[in-house]
Amino acid sequence: MKSIDISEIKEWERFYRANFINSLTGFKSVGLIGTANKNNQTNLGIFSSVVHIGSDPALIGYINRPLKAAPHTLSNIESTGVYTMNHIQENFIDKAHQTSAKYAEEISEFDSVGLTPEYINEFRAPFVKESIVKYALSLESIIPITLNDTFLVIGKVISVHLPSSIIGEDGFIKLDEAGSVCSNGVDAYYKTKVCNRFGYAKPDQPLKTIPS
Repeated sequence: MKSIDISEIKEWERFYRANFINSLTGFKSVGLIGTANKNNQTNLGIFSSVVHIGSDPALIGYINRPLKAAPHTLSNIESTGVYTMNHIQENFIDKAHQTSAKYAEEISEFDSVGLTPEYINEFRAPFVKESIVKYALSLESIIPITLNDTFLVIGKVISVHLPSSIIGEDGFIKLDEAGSVCSNGVDAYYKTKVCNRFGYAKPDQPLKTIPS
């Protein structure tokens, strides 16, 4: 096994170092965030630091990069208070990744990459029509992370849209059946497959396997 000290890592070439650290944390949730500004100009951006915050209330967080790198999504969320999160499937990974390009504010990534904005139940922010699992959020908090000028954005789930066939009897969502992909680093995407699912662990009882 190779051991690498942080002093050695700091000496590496910039992009090699970034790829190494970005992929160190492992597979991550990745989604397309749909927003619109007050003039209804749509925006779509890919974010791979999406995290569950809590179930009751239902809160989802994501990390927004420094404003100079990714200003439009956060600005739209601040001005309207709403946004959507859309899972990515294999058949449009390339289009989803292309949204990471730095388009001008007046250009809609939906139009540029060939994805379709969809408005559901008069919710103000656009969903991605091609996405199989998607949900609407309202802004709850924006927490600045001064260490690197990023932001933890926390939203409350307002509505969820997905096929009923992938919802298990216990409420578990079978994302592998939806074909939702995950990511590693900033440019690699992976299919998912269930290895196992277990029941609630207790110190004095044998672990139970839940049928998938």
